[in-house]
Amino acid sequence: MSGKKKAVAIVSGGLDSTTLAYDLRHTGYDVDLLSFNYGQRHKKELQFAAAIAKRFGLRHDIINLQQLSSMFAESGSSLVSTCTCGPWHPGTDGPQRDCPEHGDDEHRIEVPEGHYAEDNMKSTVVPNRNMIMLSIATGIAISRGAACIAAGMHAGDHFIYPDCRPEFINIVNAAIMVGNEGFHSFEGLPIFTPYIHWTKADIAFRAMQLGVPLHMTWSCYKGGENHCGRCGTCVERLEAIYTAGKHFGAHGDFIPPDNTAYDDNEYWKVVIAKKKAEDDEAGLPFDDHSELY
Repeated sequence: MSGKKKAVAIVSGGLDSTTLAYDLRHTGYDVDLLSFNYGQRHKKELQFAAAIAKRFGLRHDIINLQQLSSMFAESGSSLVSTCTCGPWHPGTDGPQRDCPEHGDDEHRIEVPEGHYAEDNMKSTVVPNRNMIMLSIATGIAISRGAACIAAGMHAGDHFIYPDCRPEFINIVNAAIMVGNEGFHSFEGLPIFTPYIHWTKADIAFRAMQLGVPLHMTWSCYKGGENHCGRCGTCVERLEAIYTAGKHFGAHGDFIPPDNTAYDDNEYWKVVIAKKKAEDDEAGLPFDDHSELY
């Protein structure tokens, strides 16, 4: 058995969690990857998570929660629905559902486009998702004698997703410790969230430091052949990689290329410029809250 401390990392296949997996390995952890199929709109992110696990020969388990997806969909979340008509009938392939009235996805809830901090992005919330994932990951981590459950929440998530905020993680940490006496944890806390006060650009910067292949991560909520470049998470990703690359180059380092294919890699600039103009008009100061540069 390895003498390294073990970490169970919740990995979606996106930039944040993939960088986290790289970071844990770089720090010296023996890492198991854990992903969840909760009936999300597409499975591409799970395929990317599996590819990273294969790249390093890591154990990777996908927890099947598809039976919950039809119930999550009643919340109106755009990430687990393709149609607003009911009742919901989970399809054989997970996220795709046939509408009993129309027979197609004519009335699906569209993934919103634009800035990632706009109110319309709240339609991407999946109720209690992180509580469910962290609870299951905790049981697995304890069973395997892991030192921590690692998750990639960051500061950019705080506005839209309540279950990514520090106060939520603090309370879940306390609940885990109370419910699992003697859990050998990381610095006294079961959940390790090293990026929780970082910006997305901070994470992209760290990814460049660690040599994470950006094109081997999947962020887009739409799940097309390429990243759409227009949904909130694509806009956030493109801005973060651009900002991180600019600062990375300022240090005299070679800027790692982003070989990700985007259907639209210009729209994000318009969205960010519009947001900054609105903030300027409202008298809001600009602060990227960077931790790394």
